[in-house]
Amino acid sequence: MDLASRAGLYLHVPFCRKKCGYCSFYSFPPLAVEIRRYLESVRLQMRQLARMPAIQALSFVTVFFGGGTPTTLSVKELAALLADCRQLFSFSGEAEITIEVNPGTIDAQGLQQLRRAGFNRLSIGIQSLDDRELRQLGRIHSSQEALATIQAARRAGFDNLSFDLMYGLPGQTASDWQETLDRALDLGPDHLSMYELTVEDDTPLFVQIHQGQSILPGEEEVLAMMAGIEAEIDRSPLARYEISNYAVAGRECRHNLNYWHNGLYLGLGPGAVSAYGGQRMTTPADFSAYCQRVAAGQEVWAEVEQLDTEAAFRETVIMGLRLLAGVSIEALRQRFGLGLTTYYGEILDRLLAQDLVAIWDGRFFLTRKGLPLANQVMAELV
Repeated sequence: MDLASRAGLYLHVPFCRKKCGYCSFYSFPPLAVEIRRYLESVRLQMRQLARMPAIQALSFVTVFFGGGTPTTLSVKELAALLADCRQLFSFSGEAEITIEVNPGTIDAQGLQQLRRAGFNRLSIGIQSLDDRELRQLGRIHSSQEALATIQAARRAGFDNLSFDLMYGLPGQTASDWQETLDRALDLGPDHLSMYELTVEDDTPLFVQIHQGQSILPGEEEVLAMMAGIEAEIDRSPLARYEISNYAVAGRECRHNLNYWHNGLYLGLGPGAVSAYGGQRMTTPADFSAYCQRVAAGQEVWAEVEQLDTEAAFRETVIMGLRLLAGVSIEALRQRFGLGLTTYYGEILDRLLAQDLVAIWDGRFFLTRKGLPLANQVMAELV
């Protein structure tokens, strides 16, 4: 596969109307002057990169506006940024163009304008359809606003909708989660991303739990939630294709598939990651530092990592194991010149004997037993 002809373009918008208590991503509520400075800086970064031969060699098939909350910017500003991407970079075929939206930050008219601007996939940050849980998470929307956003998106012509949901929330029971999941499936999503809540250090939620103000559900309750996902998905048009992601056939997220195949991608904005030319680069996860570097014409990357062949091979194996289809052993050999069984040897033999991984029809993948233990398996292979 020619990776350069199937690259992904990511644009990070580091703004939110309000920072959620569980969020550890780089984002903050902006002032008007910071929005203007961001738009100037990211456009300047685009122009600087577009002149580089290594970027000119890439052809993009996906675009993803993420954050933060991209719809903190106005629809006019978002449409202009997408137009700039199309003008400055090379695209091939019908690109998948995704934007993350949160209910409460976009209305029906705005969704219509996004669709006319060329966005053809929405990732809607619902998280829960229980108002108590939404308030506890610090979300700015209600369950009714989430439903209204979905309905308005369909009317606006979006036929590729993804919902983000979270389980394992403070005070949540398996029956609470089941109700949210059932309601979400009734809405006919084309794609679902479902994640167990991870409590990160240095977040308000971490402090609340540490002080006993919030209590997470126990392990058995979380396992019951996971079992509920499996049962409901089996009765739906969706199929699991990645550890936390489910889709109607043909609606798998092409942008994220490129990440999981360890492909090439370009990241714009503060804290964004790029991978091309055998390197992985990260811009500063600091708004002022990012803007200053771009304005001064300095090297924008705060970190640059050069991956040798073996490190890139291991990373491709681990990323690919997130997919239920796993990785092609022959594709690995062609790309890196390394054989899976020879390279991992006794480690692979042990994992196979434990029935945590399997090799079948030329592919290496996690078994049903191995999927819940994916992190432990990947730690063995890294």
